[in-house]
Amino acid sequence: MKQFTPNFDTDFSVLDSTAKSQSAVMVLKPGEKTGGANNKHENSDQWMYIVSGEGIAKINNEEIELISGMLILIEAGETHEIQNNSVKNLETLNFYSPPEY
Repeated sequence: MKQFTPNFDTDFSVLDSTAKSQSAVMVLKPGEKTGGANNKHENSDQWMYIVSGEGIAKINNEEIELISGMLILIEAGETHEIQNNSVKNLETLNFYSPPEY
C-alpha cells in the first residue's frame, strides 16, 4: 500500500507508477493550455478529475466544459487539448492506464 497527498504547486508531476497504472497532478494557470490537435496517448487511457477551477477540453474536436468535481475519460488514441479559461488555476488529478510518463 502507498499513500499520497497531491501537491498542486507544480505544472505537471507524476506522483507514482506501477506496472499497470500511474497518477499525476496537472496545474494550468489562467489562460494556459496543454496538448493540441496532435496530442494523444496511443496506448494509455487518461482519467482526469477536476479538483478545482474551470476550463475547456477539446477531445477529438469535440469541446466539453470542465468544472470542479467532474471526471472525464480520454481514451487511448483520442487527440486532446486542455485549456484553463478562468481566472483561477485549473487543478487536475490524472490517472493513466497503462503508465504514460
